[in-house]
Amino acid sequence: MSTTVQQVIDQKGSGIFSVSPDATVMEALELMAKNDVGGLLVLENEALVGIFTERDYARKVAIKGLSSKDTRVGDLMTANVSTVTPKNTIDEVMGMMTANRFRHVPVVSDGKLMGIITIGDVVKAVIAEHEATIQQLSSYIAGDISA
Repeated sequence: MSTTVQQVIDQKGSGIFSVSPDATVMEALELMAKNDVGGLLVLENEALVGIFTERDYARKVAIKGLSSKDTRVGDLMTANVSTVTPKNTIDEVMGMMTANRFRHVPVVSDGKLMGIITIGDVVKAVIAEHEATIQQLSSYIAGDISA
Protein backbone atom coordinates (compact mmCIF):
# COMPACT_ATOMS: atom_id res chain seq x y z
CA MET A 1 0.00 0.00 0.00
CA SER A 2 1.43 3.35 -1.01
CA THR A 3 1.88 6.13 1.49
CA THR A 4 -0.54 9.03 1.12
CA VAL A 5 0.24 12.73 1.17
CA GLN A 6 -1.83 12.97 4.38
CA GLN A 7 0.46 10.45 6.09
CA VAL A 8 3.51 12.49 5.11
CA ILE A 9 1.90 15.75 6.31
CA ASP A 10 0.92 14.05 9.59
CA GLN A 11 4.54 12.98 10.12
CA LYS A 12 6.36 16.15 9.05
CA GLY A 13 3.78 18.73 10.08
CA SER A 14 1.79 21.19 8.05
CA GLY A 15 4.00 24.21 8.60
CA ILE A 16 4.68 26.32 5.54
CA PHE A 17 6.83 29.31 4.78
CA SER A 18 5.27 32.01 2.67
CA VAL A 19 5.61 35.55 1.37
CA SER A 20 3.25 37.99 -0.24
CA PRO A 21 3.56 38.86 -3.93
CA ASP A 22 4.67 42.35 -2.83
CA ALA A 23 7.71 41.05 -0.91
CA THR A 24 11.07 41.75 -2.47
CA VAL A 25 13.13 38.91 -3.83
CA MET A 26 15.74 39.74 -1.16
CA GLU A 27 13.13 39.30 1.59
CA ALA A 28 12.14 35.94 0.09
CA LEU A 29 15.77 34.80 -0.14
CA GLU A 30 16.41 35.82 3.46
CA LEU A 31 13.36 33.84 4.63
CA MET A 32 14.45 30.79 2.62
CA ALA A 33 17.98 30.98 4.06
CA LYS A 34 16.74 31.51 7.63
CA ASN A 35 14.50 28.43 7.42
CA ASP A 36 16.76 26.32 5.18
CA VAL A 37 14.07 25.80 2.52
CA GLY A 38 14.30 25.96 -1.26
CA GLY A 39 10.91 27.47 -1.96
CA LEU A 40 8.18 29.65 -0.55
CA LEU A 41 4.48 29.66 -1.21
CA VAL A 42 3.18 33.04 -2.32
CA LEU A 43 -0.03 33.93 -0.49
CA GLU A 44 -2.34 36.87 -0.92
CA ASN A 45 -5.07 37.17 1.73
CA GLU A 46 -4.32 33.55 2.70
CA ALA A 47 -4.99 32.38 -0.87
CA LEU A 48 -2.29 30.53 -2.81
CA VAL A 49 -1.32 32.67 -5.80
CA GLY A 50 2.09 31.21 -6.65
CA ILE A 51 5.38 29.69 -5.59
CA PHE A 52 8.86 31.21 -5.55
CA THR A 53 11.86 28.89 -5.53
CA GLU A 54 15.64 29.03 -5.71
CA ARG A 55 15.29 27.97 -9.33
CA ASP A 56 13.08 31.00 -10.03
CA TYR A 57 15.77 33.19 -8.49
CA ALA A 58 18.59 31.65 -10.48
CA ARG A 59 16.77 31.79 -13.80
CA LYS A 60 14.74 34.96 -13.47
CA VAL A 61 16.87 37.27 -11.32
CA ALA A 62 20.54 36.29 -11.28
CA ILE A 63 20.90 35.49 -14.97
CA LYS A 64 18.93 38.55 -16.10
CA GLY A 65 20.88 40.88 -13.83
CA LEU A 66 17.83 42.10 -11.91
CA SER A 67 18.14 43.58 -8.44
CA SER A 68 16.96 41.35 -5.60
CA LYS A 69 16.24 44.43 -3.51
CA ASP A 70 14.02 46.09 -6.13
CA THR A 71 12.29 43.13 -7.77
CA ARG A 72 9.00 41.84 -6.34
CA VAL A 73 8.25 38.16 -5.85
CA GLY A 74 4.92 38.60 -7.66
CA ASP A 75 6.76 39.59 -10.83
CA LEU A 76 8.80 36.38 -10.89
CA MET A 77 6.79 33.71 -9.08
CA THR A 78 5.39 30.69 -10.81
CA ALA A 79 1.64 31.27 -10.96
CA ASN A 80 -1.01 28.63 -11.68
CA VAL A 81 0.71 26.24 -9.28
CA SER A 82 -0.07 22.55 -9.57
CA THR A 83 -1.32 21.10 -6.29
CA VAL A 84 -2.05 17.71 -4.76
CA THR A 85 -4.61 16.59 -2.21
CA PRO A 86 -4.06 14.69 1.04
CA LYS A 87 -5.54 11.61 -0.67
CA ASN A 88 -2.91 11.46 -3.43
CA THR A 89 -0.28 8.77 -3.03
CA ILE A 90 3.41 9.47 -2.87
CA ASP A 91 3.79 7.46 -6.09
CA GLU A 92 1.37 9.87 -7.81
CA VAL A 93 3.22 12.89 -6.43
CA MET A 94 6.57 11.44 -7.51
CA GLY A 95 5.22 10.93 -11.04
CA MET A 96 3.90 14.48 -11.14
CA MET A 97 7.15 15.94 -9.85
CA THR A 98 9.22 13.93 -12.30
CA ALA A 99 7.05 14.71 -15.32
CA ASN A 100 6.90 18.44 -14.57
CA ARG A 101 10.33 18.86 -12.97
CA PHE A 102 8.96 20.29 -9.70
CA ARG A 103 10.62 20.03 -6.31
CA HIS A 104 7.76 21.54 -4.28
CA VAL A 105 4.02 20.86 -4.48
CA PRO A 106 1.42 22.54 -2.25
CA VAL A 107 -1.21 20.33 -0.62
CA VAL A 108 -4.75 21.68 -0.90
CA SER A 109 -8.00 20.18 0.38
CA ASP A 110 -11.40 21.76 -0.26
CA GLY A 111 -9.69 25.00 -1.28
CA LYS A 112 -7.67 25.17 1.96
CA LEU A 113 -3.87 25.07 2.00
CA MET A 114 -2.79 22.10 4.12
CA GLY A 115 0.99 22.10 3.69
CA ILE A 116 3.68 21.39 1.13
CA ILE A 117 5.35 18.23 -0.13
CA THR A 118 8.97 18.45 -1.26
CA ILE A 119 11.10 16.08 -3.26
CA GLY A 120 12.91 15.27 -0.01
CA ASP A 121 9.61 14.22 1.59
CA VAL A 122 8.88 11.97 -1.39
CA VAL A 123 12.32 10.33 -1.24
CA LYS A 124 12.00 9.72 2.52
CA ALA A 125 8.55 8.15 2.09
CA VAL A 126 9.70 5.88 -0.74
CA ILE A 127 12.74 4.75 1.27
CA ALA A 128 10.52 4.02 4.29
CA GLU A 129 8.16 1.96 2.10
CA HIS A 130 11.08 -0.04 0.70
CA GLU A 131 12.57 -0.62 4.15
CA ALA A 132 9.21 -1.91 5.42
CA THR A 133 8.94 -4.27 2.45
CA ILE A 134 12.47 -5.56 3.01
CA GLN A 135 11.73 -6.13 6.70
CA GLN A 136 8.53 -8.04 5.89
CA LEU A 137 10.28 -10.19 3.29
CA SER A 138 13.19 -10.88 5.64
CA SER A 139 10.79 -11.95 8.39
CA TYR A 140 8.89 -14.14 5.95
CA ILE A 141 12.07 -15.82 4.71
CA ALA A 142 13.24 -16.37 8.29
CA GLY A 143 9.95 -18.10 9.05
CA ASP A 144 8.62 -15.48 11.48
CA ILE A 145 4.89 -16.26 11.45
CA SER A 146 3.93 -12.89 12.96
CA ALA A 147 5.21 -11.00 9.89
